[in-house]
Amino acid sequence: FTAHNESLTDKYVCGYPLSIFFIVVNEFCERFSYYGMRAVLVLYFKYFLQWDEDLATSIYHTFVALCYLTPILGAIVADSWLGKFKTIVYLSIVYTIGQVAMAVSAVHDITDSNRDGTPDNMTFHVALSMVGLFLIALGTGGIKPCVAAFGGDQFSEHQDKQRRTFFSVFYLCINGGSLLSTIITPILRGQECGIYSQQKCYSLAFGVPAALMVVALVVFIVGSGMYYKAEPEGNIMLDVCKCIGFAINNRYRHRSNQYPRRQHWMDWAEEKYDKLLIAQIKMVLKVLFLYIPLPMFWTLFDQKGSRWTLQATTMNGYFGKLVIQPDQMQIFNPILILTLVPIMDSVIYPLIKKCGFNFTPLKRMTVGMFLAAMAFVCAALVQVEIDKTLPVFPSASQSQLKLLNMGSSAVTVNLPGNESLTLNASDKYFTFETEQIIVSVGSPGMTQAIFLKRKSRQTLLIPSVISNEWLLVKRKEKRKEHQMNKQTNNGNIGVIVLYLGDSYCQDSITVVEDIEPNSVHMALQIPQYFFITAGEVMFSVTGLEFSYSQAPSNMKAVLQAGWLFTVAIGNFIVLIVAEIAKLPNKWAEYVLFASLLVLVCIIFSTMAYFYTYIDPSEIEDQFSKKVDEDEDDKDKREKAEIKMVRRDSAESYDDSYKQSNM
Repeated sequence: FTAHNESLTDKYVCGYPLSIFFIVVNEFCERFSYYGMRAVLVLYFKYFLQWDEDLATSIYHTFVALCYLTPILGAIVADSWLGKFKTIVYLSIVYTIGQVAMAVSAVHDITDSNRDGTPDNMTFHVALSMVGLFLIALGTGGIKPCVAAFGGDQFSEHQDKQRRTFFSVFYLCINGGSLLSTIITPILRGQECGIYSQQKCYSLAFGVPAALMVVALVVFIVGSGMYYKAEPEGNIMLDVCKCIGFAINNRYRHRSNQYPRRQHWMDWAEEKYDKLLIAQIKMVLKVLFLYIPLPMFWTLFDQKGSRWTLQATTMNGYFGKLVIQPDQMQIFNPILILTLVPIMDSVIYPLIKKCGFNFTPLKRMTVGMFLAAMAFVCAALVQVEIDKTLPVFPSASQSQLKLLNMGSSAVTVNLPGNESLTLNASDKYFTFETEQIIVSVGSPGMTQAIFLKRKSRQTLLIPSVISNEWLLVKRKEKRKEHQMNKQTNNGNIGVIVLYLGDSYCQDSITVVEDIEPNSVHMALQIPQYFFITAGEVMFSVTGLEFSYSQAPSNMKAVLQAGWLFTVAIGNFIVLIVAEIAKLPNKWAEYVLFASLLVLVCIIFSTMAYFYTYIDPSEIEDQFSKKVDEDEDDKDKREKAEIKMVRRDSAESYDDSYKQSNM
């Protein structure tokens, strides 16, 4: 640390290394970039790329999973090859290119040759966006384990207080960037832009995060001359993997009964590796075993950015004069985190302790999982209310027909499978399983065969003079996003406008509403956000604390990598469950996820009951003492051997002397 201190003596501000300010600004901009892009991502999939909700959810969670797998790669590259500084710079460049690619992929005018507002070559936009997401996942995940550790490297030995403050500010920047971007980027997405036609501005919603990532990269590079850059010293994760691999291989080669059993399977690595390292790996494996049920929590938690956002698109977002966009509802998560963390630490946990209840970290994590399950029960109840207000669209084998009377007097209509109707104007869609139906109108009845298109809605205009030709109007029932921000069930308010000079028209125009405005208020989502965030505070914050306390001094990073890996697995579980279950009702899917987490919660609580807390430093000290004792014994043996040699030499000398004297 001596050279480190000397290089920074003239670069301190208020007791902190000046380089820290560049790192903090870099982290704020990077988190703004990531969370801003991610906030609108699932809506981009659904409304710009025209994917259905299941595919949009699957790709979203695949991306999030990759973002939590690549930190392992970033840590290995930084510690074993490039060092933290170069890793951050190179992967930030990759990250920036990915964000720019996403912004370009959302420009609809690039392939809109007929200028109708819809891209003509969707393959180009899909391919470019997938490349962009892969680069972003590689960049954001790769620098994740490096930035905080690199900031910690800037402090010298006597700056423990400043280092702790830095990590607090660092965490604040993460939540601050997340909060602001979740507010701002949905507003940018809600704007309309375009060269030839005005559409929702996803290019701006992705472009601003891309610009922030450029700022983050430039700021970080500007501070280059002020950083302390530790050289890579090898990666402990590689050593752990090699040791475990050797133990497994050695055990397999000695699987015969003629070889004596060992107390633990890791003891088979003793032929090659130090006993202290083996003991440390045993401690890590003990915690990693507890991690097995944890991915299920993240399976539920990360759906707030996919399923919950899509749920909000079917809800009313008017809070007085303020209109909340569906993707802005995610702001409740960082707001509640900043509120609940101090309340839990200063009020809830001390109260529980005063009541005499031993609320251990594993018990807190169990409660956190249960709260997350309750959040999905709330989401299911909200979905039930939403489903009551949503229209029922035809399946692939069905077609729907609405009747609209263009005359001034009521007419009688007979439809297959329905009773005789007296019609002024119908707000109801009739569902048919066949493509051809026979419709009879008037008395005496006039009959006509109508051909319907499957998986679509159509409107039959009945003229004022029944003998005239009937008109079948095809309805484009694909629900469009431009109505989503007006809170109209994510779709058109269907109004048929007729040419007034038409002889079929009546004097007054009848306005018919295809889809009613959203009536279920977005405020009903607040309880589920409260439960999921309370669960996150009790599960995630406590889990990181538990992992840190149970990890050996040189293997904190290994458990951190294991923790991030559980997040990635949790996002893959979303894909598996959603694909296997294929439930027709969303509320049933929410109940399924809640039930799975409750089941996993019971398993985890059982595992936690049998877990014995350890103090890694004490175990390491015991091995150090053994090593010292062994060295002392070795020294004593060597001294004794030297003594014996000397005594034997002396005795032989005396004997020879005596012999010579004799």
